[in-house]
Amino acid sequence: MRLRRRRRVRAKVRGTAERPRISVFRSNRGIFAQLIDDDAGHTLAQVNWLESELRKLPPMDQARQAGRLLGERAKQAGIDSAVFDRGGYKYHGRVKALADGARESGLGF
Repeated sequence: MRLRRRRRVRAKVRGTAERPRISVFRSNRGIFAQLIDDDAGHTLAQVNWLESELRKLPPMDQARQAGRLLGERAKQAGIDSAVFDRGGYKYHGRVKALADGARESGLGF
């Protein structure tokens, strides 16, 4: 069912070089996010829950901090705006925390 929802979301959301797509994958153990330019098929920035500063945090704090890190890396890449692809997950809990963390760091969507 998640994959069906994911395809439905992806039919409407497209990333460009100026406004890339934030793709989210949530596993039971952690969270992953990427900034993707769909036109070129390139990942511009990414964050992974296995990074040392995220690994020891509780899940909600981990997601918020991952969003902040992704926002900082986007700023370094010269990106200030993006579109959010929730990947078929509800915009709730860790997915919402990641989005809020990215907004806190100045990434607009």
